[in-house]
Amino acid sequence: MSSQRVQVNQADRISATDAMRSGKDTGCCDVLVVGAGPGGLSAAVAAAQEIKCAVARQIEHAKATWQRSNTAAAIPGAAPRVIVLEREKIPGGILNQCVHDGFGIVRYGAQLSGPEYAQIEQEKAVQSGVRILTDHMVTEIARVDQTPPEAGSPAASGQGEPAQLDGGPARASAPAGFAVTAISRSGRQLFHAKAVVLATGCRERTRGMLSIPGTRPAGIFTAGVAQNLINRKNIMVGRRVVILGSGDIGLIMARRLTLEGAEVLCAAEVMAEPTGLARNVRQCLFDFDIPLYLRTGVSNIFGKDRLEGVELSQVDEDLKPIPGTERRIDCDTLILSVGLIPENEVAKTAGVALDSKGGAATDPYLQTSVPGIFTCGNAREVMDLADFVSDQGEAAGRNAAAFAEGQPLQKWEKNLHNAARKGMPEEGSVTCTLCPKGCQVKIERLSGPAGSEAKDWIITGNGCPRGAEFARQEMTDPRRILTTTMKVEAGSGWTEGAGEHGAREHLIPVRSDRPVPLAEMKEIAQTLSRIVLPWPREGEGQAGSPPERIRRGQILAQDIGSNHVNIIAERAWPSEEGRSV
Repeated sequence: MSSQRVQVNQADRISATDAMRSGKDTGCCDVLVVGAGPGGLSAAVAAAQEIKCAVARQIEHAKATWQRSNTAAAIPGAAPRVIVLEREKIPGGILNQCVHDGFGIVRYGAQLSGPEYAQIEQEKAVQSGVRILTDHMVTEIARVDQTPPEAGSPAASGQGEPAQLDGGPARASAPAGFAVTAISRSGRQLFHAKAVVLATGCRERTRGMLSIPGTRPAGIFTAGVAQNLINRKNIMVGRRVVILGSGDIGLIMARRLTLEGAEVLCAAEVMAEPTGLARNVRQCLFDFDIPLYLRTGVSNIFGKDRLEGVELSQVDEDLKPIPGTERRIDCDTLILSVGLIPENEVAKTAGVALDSKGGAATDPYLQTSVPGIFTCGNAREVMDLADFVSDQGEAAGRNAAAFAEGQPLQKWEKNLHNAARKGMPEEGSVTCTLCPKGCQVKIERLSGPAGSEAKDWIITGNGCPRGAEFARQEMTDPRRILTTTMKVEAGSGWTEGAGEHGAREHLIPVRSDRPVPLAEMKEIAQTLSRIVLPWPREGEGQAGSPPERIRRGQILAQDIGSNHVNIIAERAWPSEEGRSV
């Protein structure tokens, strides 16, 4: 038998196995959410709450009309009403690698880290009865004429009216069904849903999109990839680093790399102003004396196996290098922070129309051009804050559930996306970080003895009394919440990868329970990086019982630094979703 025929037969057997698995593992739900980031989790919670209200209305109607036989059909059965599919091992999406604070300022009125924000949203979803399936990568969404009947609820059939991007109908007709294909460790699986929410986030622009000339050595990373390697996998990407671009992820990585012991030589931005938030320019570059070169780009790359250096050049109005302005900087790592693109490859499989920036085009109800498919967050438009993504996700989830129930849709009119201040901080000012506004607070000292005390300073530019107090603190004793990671020693069944000398270790995100002096941040971070927290060995305790879990907020190190702060866990570990099988 020829090798070609053997390959064909193997492909046939694989296809047959996939088909069997699809038939066996088919799941039905009212709303299916693609992506368990901040938008997807909040959409799932809102959808579950909307469906719960709809079920309650059906029960009350059945009671009022004495149709008790129909009441059972209105009550959810074994089949989940809302399912979230997430390709990563734990819910939270990009939040899990964003160990820095700054999340939750709008939504919760608190300075949370990404993992903290993710766990809060995950807990809300679980409490709402949402089923979250991790390690499930969605590959295709297809529209079907009729949704298969699910256990405990009647079948839904019919076609929805096409979405009108200029306003559209405020009421959905009987919903159409969608077949969603996902790949997991169990193989190919098929899910059926009455409505779908796309919360797939965005992806980074790469070197290939910039057409930077030069060789192709190792040591060139996008900012998000570098962040994942350092914060999730304990892999240091380099020691002498140049950052191209001034997007928020790049700015945050400048600080993160510095705290991990790398030397960030500079950040170069081709535009006349930084593209990231002013608060990040202040706290991630200026706090650590990292130079920022505006109207400057990378015009060449040097190195064969590993990056040896980059050439920086000033650029003209067309962003072209200006001859004669070249200068070489020796480095072993180049971090690219040059923009984000909405991730809509799955949306394309469903025929969703995209706008000029690659985002999914929607009507005022966050419904795409395909009736019954809604979208939110960075998949629709790249947004500044996760808080805004969550708010939009709630609106998309409510409308997806309303569509599934044949109820009226509600307009989303907040349009929150770019409320935070961007660009260069004002000279001679303090950038307040207590809220997204990023007020540029200025302090003027009175002349003479009266101006020697902080209470006598003239403070302007603050939007609230807290901003004035923040500015006073910055002028006298600047402090920051320290966010970093610590290593936890673990058994082979609870972690992946291996640390130095073969010791298996897991990284857990941590932060200080209160601000530490800015001058001590680097020293404290490097001290924590050398600590490996002990963990119960396999076989300790009761037979067959898993090791004790670390709780969110649990103190892992005490009395650190001159301020005697405690270091606490940002997220519970291990999570069931992250457990090896």
